[in-house]
Amino acid sequence: MTAAIPNLDLGRSYDLRYEDADVHCEGLGRLADFFGRNMVAHRHARVYQVHLLWQGEVRLKLDESYYHAKAPLFFLTPPSVTHAFVLSDDAQGLVLSVRQNVLWSLFNEEPAGVLSRRLNQPSCIEMKAAGNGSGDENEAQRLFDYCRLLRAECAGEGVGRDLGLMALTRLAFITMARLADSFSQSPNRTLRQVDVRVFQEFNQLIEDHYREHWTLTQYAERLRVTETRLNDICRRVADIPSLRLVHDRLLQEARRLLLFSSAPVSEIAYSLGFVDVSYFSRFFRRHAHAAPSEWREQMQAHSP
Repeated sequence: MTAAIPNLDLGRSYDLRYEDADVHCEGLGRLADFFGRNMVAHRHARVYQVHLLWQGEVRLKLDESYYHAKAPLFFLTPPSVTHAFVLSDDAQGLVLSVRQNVLWSLFNEEPAGVLSRRLNQPSCIEMKAAGNGSGDENEAQRLFDYCRLLRAECAGEGVGRDLGLMALTRLAFITMARLADSFSQSPNRTLRQVDVRVFQEFNQLIEDHYREHWTLTQYAERLRVTETRLNDICRRVADIPSLRLVHDRLLQEARRLLLFSSAPVSEIAYSLGFVDVSYFSRFFRRHAHAAPSEWREQMQAHSP
């Protein structure tokens, strides 16, 4: 049920500067570095969110549909729609989040109701024809341009910033509605439901036990599968080995604690179940390519 799916608020969990913002546009790579490239099922209450990729691919669960899509693409999640996804390591793009009242105002100004119907449906659109000289190429390029301008406007403080954000947001969503008409979306339903169920249960077990540093043997036993089958399922559903999913969740929490608390590295290590601070530092450096204290300093240097 929807009530059991966590609501992710970017303002509260990622950047407090945007807690009350009507429009937030951020680089996909920066968000992926913070949250990880494997996003378990979640939703965004009262927020429309768009992931726009110009490079890479995504394996996506959008409501009850499954997609394996390659860039250039965008996928749209209207308010409270459950979604989960895994991004390829080379995925690049932008993430646009807009509060529902902004788009409702746009919908009310279009009496035919076409925009409302197109944009209130979750969708994953591969813009495969972009670049072939068709008229759709211009629409796709405009969408990329609008979103890049949105990101720049979000980061700036120029005169009329809020008006600029509203104008660009409207143009971007109108363009998305046009592209949804031009490009078909084809859910990939070849995944076996039993594999999807095991994958989801595995992610939930990780959420419950990552601080306890469960081994893959423990996870597999609880799921009543072999370690080999668990790994095969993870690769089939998300193209990620099972051990990486465990490590990604631990790394995600370490990053959150380093960024949003002033606790010393040793305290964070112990809170995450590490009995040896040096082992935590080696783990973090191996996966984040920087020591915990160095990573914290780098992130703080980019904060206002």
